Amino acid sequence: MAGNDWKDRLGVVYSTNTNFQYDTGVQEEVETPSPERQKLYVSLDRRNRGGKQVTLVEGFVGRDEDLVDLGRTLKTKCGVGGSAKDGEIIVQGDFKEKVFTILCSMGYVVKKKGGN
Repeated sequence: MAGNDWKDRLGVVYSTNTNFQYDTGVQEEVETPSPERQKLYVSLDRRNRGGKQVTLVEGFVGRDEDLVDLGRTLKTKCGVGGSAKDGEIIVQGDFKEKVFTILCSMGYVVKKKGGN
């Protein structure tokens, strides 16, 4: 009965279903595939940013720590700020070409998205 902690089930009413499994909402961490198996998309975005351009990297699959590390690497090499969350990296400014070449040199499969 390990992992059957009553504190995780507070607020749950008794169930008569013998096959009932309470979902605590905890998800397993997805293992990060190698860069060659990732397909990333690089694009420019201006929406909801006060008219300022940002470079978006979308399509990352894996652990949040690996996403943050990749975002930190891109921001450092471009010399700007940004953020990394929800499978998306935001680099402040128009660095589409530079981010594209950095990701290609790291071994990622990268495609440019959008006409810019």
